Amino acid sequence: MLPDARNRAGKNGRNVLGDARRKQPEAREKALSWCVLSMTTAFHRTLRSLAADRFRWSSAGMLLALLLAGAWIAWCWLARVTLYEISSDARVEVAAATSPIQSPMAGKVAATYLVQGREVKAGDVLVELDAIPEQLQIGEQQSRGEAIRIEADTLRAQIEAERQAEKQERQTAQAALEQVRSSIREAEIPARYAAQEMERLRKLRENGLVADREYQRGENEVQRTRAQVETLRQSLRRIEEEQRTRESERRIRVRRLESEIARIEGQTPQIASTVRRLRYEVERRVIRAPAAGRIGDAAVLRVGAVVAEGEKLGSIIPSSRLMIVAHFPPPAAFGRLRSGQSAIMRLHGFPWTQYGVLNATVGRVAGEVRDGMVRVELSVSPGGNPRIPLEHGLPGTLEVEVERISPAELAARIAGRLTSAPRDVFPGPRGG
Repeated sequence: MLPDARNRAGKNGRNVLGDARRKQPEAREKALSWCVLSMTTAFHRTLRSLAADRFRWSSAGMLLALLLAGAWIAWCWLARVTLYEISSDARVEVAAATSPIQSPMAGKVAATYLVQGREVKAGDVLVELDAIPEQLQIGEQQSRGEAIRIEADTLRAQIEAERQAEKQERQTAQAALEQVRSSIREAEIPARYAAQEMERLRKLRENGLVADREYQRGENEVQRTRAQVETLRQSLRRIEEEQRTRESERRIRVRRLESEIARIEGQTPQIASTVRRLRYEVERRVIRAPAAGRIGDAAVLRVGAVVAEGEKLGSIIPSSRLMIVAHFPPPAAFGRLRSGQSAIMRLHGFPWTQYGVLNATVGRVAGEVRDGMVRVELSVSPGGNPRIPLEHGLPGTLEVEVERISPAELAARIAGRLTSAPRDVFPGPRGG
């Protein structure tokens, strides 16, 4: 409005001055006065218009400012901002711990079946180390044990032969004794008869009814039969004594043979123990799968290569459900992370703008700090993300939703942290 008024006033003034130049000089003064009056009136109207416009614009601005301030205050107290704890040290792992494949001893590789990605069962042979010296010693010990067994069997056969001979000899001796006893019984009959006859002759001699010569003959007969019986009895005692002597000698020989068997068989437990120890050493040189699963990583081994004791040759990933394991600083974990909180994981190898994220739920928060970090385990939401082929070892960044607060509370919390942070009263380098 102000430029239009000025333009009209200027135009009118110029017109009047042009007319005044063409008119008389006395009219020029009158025209000049009228021009000044017209310009004064136009400026007065312009100033009034400006004042009115200024008032209208000021009221609208104040109202708009009040509305914006109210909306901002309402947003500060009513809106909710989600706070996340973020860990860049997160990866997908199997719920069961991976089993390392280690060499229990140093040795030279004789055969290897260690192939990455191979499905194995617990106890499957993965690597065989050279065990020829131990196998040769096992063969020697087994040969020695076989020789001992054969020798012991031979000695037992001798013992059995001795016992059979003793049995046959006892039967023979028993028959001889029975024969001698029978002869003794036969010899005792004439001896008893001779004794009775001698008693009869003795009575007749006392009565003088028998001659001395006949009496003497009867007495000789008694002595002869008695001597015969005594000879047979001595033979019986001799046979019995010889039988006892032979049995005693045979028992001594049997005891010696049994003692020899015990001595050589006493070496059998030692040999068996040595064989078991050697077989254990051979078995230690056979590296087996500690658990069922898939070989995750495997060292490149060739026949003839030497491995050190305790050297890690690979690992087995068990067939188990997958979970997410992340590590957080203690201030971010203790008191803030709890079981049941929602989380998302952005995998490094799968851009989230294309493949999306992996939803998860906090399952367990470790209660101790290890290597300056706290371990947090999360379960993958059922179904996962069908566009992401999940497998053990996928790394990513984890974001855990810890709480939802208003912007005002967030600003107050930030201000509190800034004011509570320690400050150096005397900044700058300090002298020593």
